[in-house]
Order: sequence, then C-alpha cells, then structure tokens
Amino acid sequence: MGSPGLHKAREKMAAAGVDEVAIETFAHYYRLLEHGETGMIPEAAIEPVDMPSLRDVEVSDEQAQDAIRTTAVIKLNGGLGTSMGMDRAKSLLCVRKGLNFLDIIARQVLHLRQQYDAPLPLLFMNSFRTSADTMAALARYDELPVQGLPLEFLQNKEPKLLAKDLNPVSWPKDPDLEWCPPGHGDLYTALRGTGLLEQLLEAGYQRVFVSNSDNLGAVPDARVAGWFAGTGAPFAIEAVRRTPSDRKGGHFARRRSDGRIVLRETAQTLPEDQEALQDLERHRFCSTNNLWFDLRKMQEALDVRDGILGLPLIRNEKTVDPSDQASPKVIQVETAMGAAVEVFPDSQLIEVGRDRFVPVKTTNDLLVLRSDVYDIGRDFVLDQVAVDLPFVDLDGEHYKVVAEFDKRFPEGAPSMKKASSLTVEGDYTFGARVQVVGDVELSTGAAERIPADTVLSGEE
Repeated sequence: MGSPGLHKAREKMAAAGVDEVAIETFAHYYRLLEHGETGMIPEAAIEPVDMPSLRDVEVSDEQAQDAIRTTAVIKLNGGLGTSMGMDRAKSLLCVRKGLNFLDIIARQVLHLRQQYDAPLPLLFMNSFRTSADTMAALARYDELPVQGLPLEFLQNKEPKLLAKDLNPVSWPKDPDLEWCPPGHGDLYTALRGTGLLEQLLEAGYQRVFVSNSDNLGAVPDARVAGWFAGTGAPFAIEAVRRTPSDRKGGHFARRRSDGRIVLRETAQTLPEDQEALQDLERHRFCSTNNLWFDLRKMQEALDVRDGILGLPLIRNEKTVDPSDQASPKVIQVETAMGAAVEVFPDSQLIEVGRDRFVPVKTTNDLLVLRSDVYDIGRDFVLDQVAVDLPFVDLDGEHYKVVAEFDKRFPEGAPSMKKASSLTVEGDYTFGARVQVVGDVELSTGAAERIPADTVLSGEE
C-alpha cells in the first residue's frame, strides 16, 4: 500500500490526468525521500574529470552529414522567465527587432535542413503554461513540422510535498502553486509516456540532440553529431571550462567507487564541500545542458528499468508560494536530465567552445545578447564579434524585471563589443547609440539619462 502521503499524491496525480509512467517515476523518488535519501554527493566520493576537446576531434564532412540526417532536435521550453518578472514562455523574449528566441531556433533548424538535405525534426518540450503561447508563435512557420511527428510534447507535473510530513500540499488561494515540474530529468519520462521515443525510432531516427531554448548557441551542429555517432556511446554531454560566473554552479566529476561520470549540482553539495565546488582549478568543467543520446539505447535502458531511468534525486526545499516566505515549507522532488550521464557506463563528455553556451538567465545576459557583442548571420547562428564577453551587473532594483529593463533601454542595447564590464548602481536610462568601452561603473542616487551618442569609458 505504501505511505498515506504517497497514496494521496498518486490519487492527486491520477485525478489531474498525469501519465502513469510519470506517477510511477514520482513514486520511486517519493520512496527515496521517505527513506532519508538526500541526493548529496560528498567531495570525498568524487575526483576531477578530464575530457577531449571538439577542436581536436576529426570528423569528415560525410560523417557529419550522415549523422545529422538521422538526428532529431528537442528544445526544453517549459520556463516562464518568472525570475525576470515574466508570466509567459521566456523564449518569447525579443532578441533582435522582430525576432524572439523561437524565431531564431526555427530559422536555425530550417537553414540546416537545406544545408544538409536533412529532415531534422524539431520538437519542443513545453509545460502546460508555455504550450499555447509557443505554438501560436510558431504557427507562421508552416514548413517546420515534420510529417508524422508532433511539434511539441508536454512535460509532466507533480505535487509539492509538505516538508513536515511529505503529504501533498493544499493551497486553495492558488491551486496552481500546489504543483511543480519534476525538473528537466522528466524529459525521458515524458518521451516514453507520450510514445514519442518509439515514434522517433520507427521513423528512422537514431539520436537526439537536446538543449535549452534560452541558449541560442546550442545549434544542432553536424560536426558534433558526427563525433557522437562515431563514439558509439549511448549518451554524451557538451561541457565548457568554468569561469568565475560559473563558480556557484554544478560541475562534472568522476565517482571514485565505480569510475562513472557524475554531474554534481549545487543542491547536491554539502555545506562543508562548497569551497571545493567553487574551486575552478579542481573542478574545471560545467555542463552546457546540450546533450546527445542514442534513441535505441535509451529505450533499452528504460525497458530494463520498467520506465524509471533512476536519475539521482534532487531534494529542493522551497515555500509553496515562492513570493511568500511565510507560506508552508515544501519539498520539490526533482531530477536533472544531464545526470543520465551516470546511468550509462560508456557515457562521453566533450569540451566545446563557449559559443555553444549562451544561456539567458537574467537581464544581464539579455543585455549582452541584444548588443553588438553578437552578430546573427544568414544561418541565424550567433557569431561573437567581441574578443571577450563583457561582464554585466545591472542594479536588480531597476533592471531585474524585463518590463523595467526595457524602459531603461528604449533605443535598444548600447554598443558593448569594446566593453570589458558594465556595473550599474541606480536608475539610468540609456539613449540611442551609447557605447561602453573597457570597464565602466555607473552609480547614482537619482534617476538619470545617458544622452544619445555618449561614449562611456573606464579610462575617464
């Protein structure tokens, strides 16, 4: 029978129409939670990992073309951009005049189809909150859907659990807040539960490239596809060298007990191991969340495990209403899709250039993306024209929310290609054609406007 809390959670999920595969997967993690599993990865249990670099790999044009022709593309698109004050799909954010993330993703794929004479199906894993907006935005691309395959599938949802007793939380004033996504590790559960995994195999596809929709650097590159196909590996992740901005994030390592690659997230790191987590010399590589997997081998792994891949648990403690710290404490049971790297003993890592990792998590990132640091070519691939990426730190009180951010850049982003850093404290509105050169710090106690054509230089 199991515990009363699990029984109530099962009933709640079934009543909401959640897929049976997802319910059983949730039950697996609930039992781990109930037995005290924390998902923590102690520093003593791991050691640093090394890997080959894409720049040193030889892939022929023929290998690349053959591989991309049997590759499908999945974009994770369930995020609302709530941390930036949004209440719709973050991928609807404008990147260039008239083009949002979805426009650029669609045009990247359409260009690659022509270049390689490849079907290259594009599928979006949406949430119930992003589905309608996303599909409406993509409707103008008549040629985007591939016959026999959907353009989207939905991620699952699960109940938040009261931290005190693991019962599903009840929150009548906003019942939507009783639910949460299971983390992007739900990708494998959703692919199996919707039957899409089998559909892709039946249609002749051999591998999938997965990335986040907010990372426009994550183009389904034929050369990487050729490398992955040539390894014969079941699973691979693209990694980049960590920089100071990645210090507090997750990293790759190798587990001492069995030699398998692991992805340790911040939420899986003990307080006493935080210093080691942030040591960029020791743990040098982090995940781009650009991953590749062999469809047949993924199906076999799921079959052997009765549909439950067995990703490591991430126990995420929050409040039921994220905006109300006095609301009841809850646990969200999550998994990371990249953690599948440890499920397969022959998984591979490959170091790629930072140009394949351009995530937009904050308005700081958005300012750089909208600036002249990047060109967008006829292939709709980002081309970094600045020698180095500038560091941007905008005052959260005035720039954190997209609506307020946009008000302060009414003429668009300033020129940043000669900038090293831009730090803004206070309320500035930028005029047209402002240039930032070198290291610039701005500070004001009152609202100010920077006139058009101003050159802000760190040397002044």
